[in-house]
Amino acid sequence: MEPAPLASLQEEGEGEPGESPSSAAAAVPPRPATHHSLHKYAPLDWSAYFDEERRVAIPDTEDVFNVYMAGSEGPVVFCLHGGGYSGLSFALAASRMKEKARVVSMDLRGHGKSTTSDDSDLSIETLSSDVIAVLRTLYGDSPPAIILVGHSMGGSVAIHVAAKKVIRNLHGLVVIDVVEGTAMASLIHMQKILANRAQHFPSIEKAIEWSVKGGPLRNIDSARVSIPSTLKYDESREWYEGLSEKFLSCPVQKVLLLAGTDRLDRALTIGQMQGKFQMVVVRHTGHAIQEDVPEEFASHILNFIARNKIGPNGVEIPGLIKKWQH
Repeated sequence: MEPAPLASLQEEGEGEPGESPSSAAAAVPPRPATHHSLHKYAPLDWSAYFDEERRVAIPDTEDVFNVYMAGSEGPVVFCLHGGGYSGLSFALAASRMKEKARVVSMDLRGHGKSTTSDDSDLSIETLSSDVIAVLRTLYGDSPPAIILVGHSMGGSVAIHVAAKKVIRNLHGLVVIDVVEGTAMASLIHMQKILANRAQHFPSIEKAIEWSVKGGPLRNIDSARVSIPSTLKYDESREWYEGLSEKFLSCPVQKVLLLAGTDRLDRALTIGQMQGKFQMVVVRHTGHAIQEDVPEEFASHILNFIARNKIGPNGVEIPGLIKKWQH
């Protein structure tokens, strides 16, 4: 379903829409939002969900990436958001995982508070290199056990990073609602949605309200945390080309979280029948599973960690992981 334009959003407590404003009425400033509406859609601060916000400066570059961190024990659940989202997309889920895992959620290049020498370069190679650089800067040559978690575009980035086999102690890969076949087929539709979406909002509260009523999210609290930090974006075919085979080739335990079984393409259908990865279908949710149902999402991640016995340092499997390249 395409998002509704901002003009269709109605203040709670107002009468039914339908009347077309006259030219004279159109010149009148918009009616201020009601107190109830301002409170319901008021932004929430990241500190209620994460323990720390850190700026990660990449040596010998102008690139500085913003990351949110939560928890002090267990393996690192390293989260990568989708295009147009930010690291705060995982805020509510992080607050539910941090008792058993360390959660790190990164603002990718061109998103959130991260700043780079070229924020417009969203090629899959550049995005993947950014993630590797952040991991190296944070953990050096002896990283803790790491589980890569990626949503949509971030899922593609996570797969490409894992497929490079340069991350020591990588023990898991979780991809959220992105499959090569359906992603490629939906690019034209997504571009139409982006072209029709509201470009300007009279207030942050209105932007949050739109994201829930006519945009991609269903959870108001998650929208109140994540929407203020988001930027507009363009989809790219290269994010998804060859993604299914690359996902299947990653030499770690894998789980694919989907919002519907219709998203599977042929390669993944065969791979799932052969037991090459675990598939979990999350019902009654939209594309942003981690935002719409954060408690259920957190439960799936923690179950994945427990089932595969991934501790804070993990267990390296000789022959599968290459040494870090310098």
